[in-house]
Amino acid sequence: MATRDYALNKLFFDLQDPAKAAEYRAGRAAVLDRYVLSPEVRAAVEADDVGYLAGLVNPYLLRFYFLVAGMPDDEFMKRIRATGGPHG
Repeated sequence: MATRDYALNKLFFDLQDPAKAAEYRAGRAAVLDRYVLSPEVRAAVEADDVGYLAGLVNPYLLRFYFLVAGMPDDEFMKRIRATGGPHG
């Protein structure tokens, strides 16, 4: 089991605030700069790498994050199923 990433979970949690979500959609980089993410995690966020991020965050926050980021739910579900994880 992968280790949870606190900063990533905090980012995804914070984006539940509609104002923060709107700011993120308007400029991801500026918001990401406020969080101490490893280069690998940040690259995964920027690449919308569902499989990589799935092991690092709460599954509910993961799904919510991708909705905030603009990924259609059917696309998210296709990608999470492709990981072969518990949702697959």
